[in-house]
Amino acid sequence: MTAELVIFFLLAGLAVAGALNLILQRHPIHSALSLVVVMMALAGLYLLQGAEFIAAVQIIVYAGAIMVLFIFVIMLLNAGEEERTNLSRMARWVGLPLGIFLLLQLVYWIGRAPEAPATVAASPAQTRKLAMMLFQEFVFPFELTSILILIAILGALVLAKKES
Repeated sequence: MTAELVIFFLLAGLAVAGALNLILQRHPIHSALSLVVVMMALAGLYLLQGAEFIAAVQIIVYAGAIMVLFIFVIMLLNAGEEERTNLSRMARWVGLPLGIFLLLQLVYWIGRAPEAPATVAASPAQTRKLAMMLFQEFVFPFELTSILILIAILGALVLAKKES
């Protein structure tokens, strides 16, 4: 077993553990922090694939900016611990069979997949090409996404504003 494979399994295990913790936590701040762990593990997996630019974007944008926004909104809304209802207990009985079915499907499709080709290391020219595409061909969707995020922030502030 190579060192790269060991690191992959460690990062993949960390991502899965963080995702499970995200779902099982009752306090929203703890869930958001678990999501940061997942994002950092994914950035490490991107690094293993030779995608340094995507790993950096993953850390800066998702683990940094978006998660700070999530935590800010959670604190602004003063969200407390989650309350369990009968409906959430019923969802466990529906979700468990669906989760097992999904797991069986994943095992089936991974077993049928052909052997993966060798990975190709990213070069600075590929990063430059990606940047040129992002800021020339896809500048409108990029800017539209930033406007939608700004509208979401304003909506959260309006909802959180307490009436005097």
